[in-house]
Amino acid sequence: MSPPPFQRFLDEHSGPVYRFLVAFVGANDADDCFQETFLSAWRSYPRLEHDDNLRGWILTVAHRKALDHHRDAARRRRTIGGEPKRTHGSTGQFESAIWESVRALPPKQRDAVLHRYVSDLPYRRIGELIGCSEAAARRNAHEGIAKLKKEHRQ
Repeated sequence: MSPPPFQRFLDEHSGPVYRFLVAFVGANDADDCFQETFLSAWRSYPRLEHDDNLRGWILTVAHRKALDHHRDAARRRRTIGGEPKRTHGSTGQFESAIWESVRALPPKQRDAVLHRYVSDLPYRRIGELIGCSEAAARRNAHEGIAKLKKEHRQ
């Protein structure tokens, strides 16, 4: 079956993709990554031959755009020097600290946690996205959550 019209696809998947990107890159950069994700998807969409797992496909595109964002940010920090200072208002400080902790996890743990708990993907699909087995994806998510619990318990 061929994919639905792009607008319907965008309407259906924009919420989960945006939530994933906020968790992965932070609220300040999610809009840019979201726009890059759907521009890339829009360019590729006419070449899709079927509508199997469109959610997984667009989350893969979002994941790659988020990784590109992290690489670019690291390159800018090395060029300019230092980590940019972040300020938080009184509301949402705890949630912001949690997401910062998630983003600070080792890459495979971070990706497994985000794909499992933000995107609600099965471990088999997570393994495909991060390049490991289903069991390793499950283990990465478990270890990531354990680190977060330990860090925020202290």
